[in-house]
Amino acid sequence: MFENYWGNRHVQTALAGMIQRERIPQTLLFAGIEGLGKATLARRFAARVLGDADHRIERDDLSLPENASAITAREKLPADKRNDDPLVFASHSDFLTFPPDGPLRQIGIPQMRLFKERAQFKPLKGARRVFLIDQADRAGEHAANSLLKTLEEPPDHLVIILTASNVYDLLPTIRSRSVVLNFSPLNDEDMRAFAAAKKLDNPERRIALSGGSPGVAASLDIEVFQKRRAAMLALIRTGAGTASFGTWLPISEGLGRSKSEKLELYLMLLYDLLRDITVLREGGKAIRNFDLRPDLTDLASKVSRRWILDAVKGVDEIAGLLRRNIQKNIALDGLLMRMRASAQ
Repeated sequence: MFENYWGNRHVQTALAGMIQRERIPQTLLFAGIEGLGKATLARRFAARVLGDADHRIERDDLSLPENASAITAREKLPADKRNDDPLVFASHSDFLTFPPDGPLRQIGIPQMRLFKERAQFKPLKGARRVFLIDQADRAGEHAANSLLKTLEEPPDHLVIILTASNVYDLLPTIRSRSVVLNFSPLNDEDMRAFAAAKKLDNPERRIALSGGSPGVAASLDIEVFQKRRAAMLALIRTGAGTASFGTWLPISEGLGRSKSEKLELYLMLLYDLLRDITVLREGGKAIRNFDLRPDLTDLASKVSRRWILDAVKGVDEIAGLLRRNIQKNIALDGLLMRMRASAQ
């Protein structure tokens, strides 16, 4: 229904129907795990609403090398410089994208002030403008409250699209003012069609490791992924008592020295490994890290359900602290000690 878009046909149908009936809500919330194409579909939807014949809106794709480089470069800027020049992409006059900014990847107050200011401008062409706040669940409390003021009384010409990996990180009042469209991981058929269209190398491996996320499948650096995953497997083994602390120590020291590695990437791998251990422990077979089946099966036979639940809770607690710029190795060392204590 939308050009070069795979999966989530129920969402595509709903959006196409809104356009056809000319009944478009002023605030849409696209919800689902990262990499499902929420922002991509927002751009496709906006292009159809605004009549973007020359595909200018696609220049706002954050995965494009020039945009990704600009976002990475801003992480090195002091906060006052970022605040003086809030991050926004506006390749099309009537479509604006507000992405997370800075080393903590947050939607900031200056961005929401700019959002409120630009919201009042009339469309240059047609009857509507469309604003995308990508990963709106990364807005801090004050930025979220600033956003809410615009959502309460949006200009008649404005359509607002929010994306969120976890809608419960949004204020309840923001959720209540939005029409929520839930995105699901893609099935294998859609993932294979996506991989073929994008001519991805090692497609089956990418599909297996992506968890139904085309964005993950396309961006996955398999060599780096394996290195990170090996580190988190070592943490789990040490935490379960099947490996010595000496196994983890050099990994912890390496993470402490690294300034470029993001803690959240390691947490996602921990979630996936713990998920697979849970599946195997309960007698299931469909795991994502299929190449680690012998190792994960061994771990599944040696840990308790209580240990897994406590480990997941520990990962959840670290995830809740990501916006406070915590030290990677200290956070993971603390998690390891908690897991080790739970294993005894």
